[in-house]
Amino acid sequence: MASQTKKSAPDLVLRQIAEYVTGYRVTSQAAYTMARCCLLDSIACGLNALEYPECTKLLGPMVPGASLPNGARVPGTRYSLEPVKAAFDISSAIRWLEHSDTWFGLDGGHPSDNLGAVLAVADYVSRNAAARRKRALTVGDVLTALIKVYEIQGVLYLKTNFIDIGLDSVGLVTVASSAVATRMLGGGRDQIINAVSNAFLDGANPRHYRIGSSAGWRMKWAAGDAAARGVMHALMALRGEVGFPNALTAPRWGFADTLMHGKPVELARPLGTFVVENVLFKIPFPAHFHAQSASECALRLHALVKDRIGDIKSVHLRTHEKTVKSASREGPLKDPASRDHCVQYVVAYVLIHGKLAARDYDNKAAADPRIDRLRAKMIVKEDKSFTRDFYDARKRTNCNALYVEFRDGTRTPEVRIDYPVGHPKRRKEGLPIVEQKFRDSLKQIFSVRRQDKIMAACSNLQDLKKVPFKDFMALFVP
Repeated sequence: MASQTKKSAPDLVLRQIAEYVTGYRVTSQAAYTMARCCLLDSIACGLNALEYPECTKLLGPMVPGASLPNGARVPGTRYSLEPVKAAFDISSAIRWLEHSDTWFGLDGGHPSDNLGAVLAVADYVSRNAAARRKRALTVGDVLTALIKVYEIQGVLYLKTNFIDIGLDSVGLVTVASSAVATRMLGGGRDQIINAVSNAFLDGANPRHYRIGSSAGWRMKWAAGDAAARGVMHALMALRGEVGFPNALTAPRWGFADTLMHGKPVELARPLGTFVVENVLFKIPFPAHFHAQSASECALRLHALVKDRIGDIKSVHLRTHEKTVKSASREGPLKDPASRDHCVQYVVAYVLIHGKLAARDYDNKAAADPRIDRLRAKMIVKEDKSFTRDFYDARKRTNCNALYVEFRDGTRTPEVRIDYPVGHPKRRKEGLPIVEQKFRDSLKQIFSVRRQDKIMAACSNLQDLKKVPFKDFMALFVP
């Protein structure tokens, strides 16, 4: 079997990914500018998640007390781990609060899901290289890796739709993570193809743990699981583990026939720097991205309804197809993991309170009976024009329109927002919020002196790119 595999010509997508990772030179200043913002945003998400015991109980060595000298560190903790577990921890923390960056492909996806693999491998490689007095990676090297891992996952998602066939969008995190991690570990083209082919053969998980009343904590750590498997495949490829060159196209048993119902896996555009330059930030609210503009609409209506919550007859939300499919949920919401993916909960909470933070998904906050009463009065409908504009590559809107009707027959004006503040169309407004999000995340863990040191290191892109990555990660050890 192994000899047959070696004789086969690799699938086109496997070759394209390997050649991009090994040969593409990033020259776009805009890409590096956004990569820095993505790195800071993701670290902020991970640090904020450390307040939640449901998250922290999963972090650290699988065997209590185990530690690896010169291992990979997890920001905000004192762990030094082998890179597979560190990748799990970092990506799980980044994704935990549903506040991390996202993407507008057919299946959405969260590019920062991959950063557990990138940061863990980079720290592990850098610390061990420094111990042997060899060249270690810089933050600039890691930003390049970030750009490439975002690009692979995001461009694949432009034509790959897992949601409509019941699979989870983290499936391609393993693919992108394995490609970039293999390169960071010193692998070449053939080893990347081997790792990526095995990553594709992992397939994708059924979405059961994200849907309706079944939604649970696994949706928070699924990204960590995928990133960790990417690192595992990279390490195995470096040991000489063979791949499966026709993993995508093999009749009946390949990825396309088995999982995609015969639809081929393709790159929608040449791999470059498109994804990082157009990434979507979740600011200022920690919520499903399709609920971001809905929450902004609710915030604008809050002053008009806050004293009349009991008089509300109905709440009307026009939205696009993806919101209806992935974020519209009726019935009981048993935990924060189900609430932050429910547009009705998000809108109701913001209408009532005029704010939304991660703690507002907790059981204590959700016990306010007004929330479920308002959810029951909410009418969520698809507007076909919103759906067309969502899929239109020239527009890429994420439109929501909201109004509230009262029992006396009066109603508020309808508020419509086409682009949430984290969208590329609103960069001038959004990026300062990303910076503030990062600054605020430091306060819960680090002294003022350390906060100042971190901010000084991160403030200038060109200076930051020169910082040894092991020194950068050391800044985030309490």
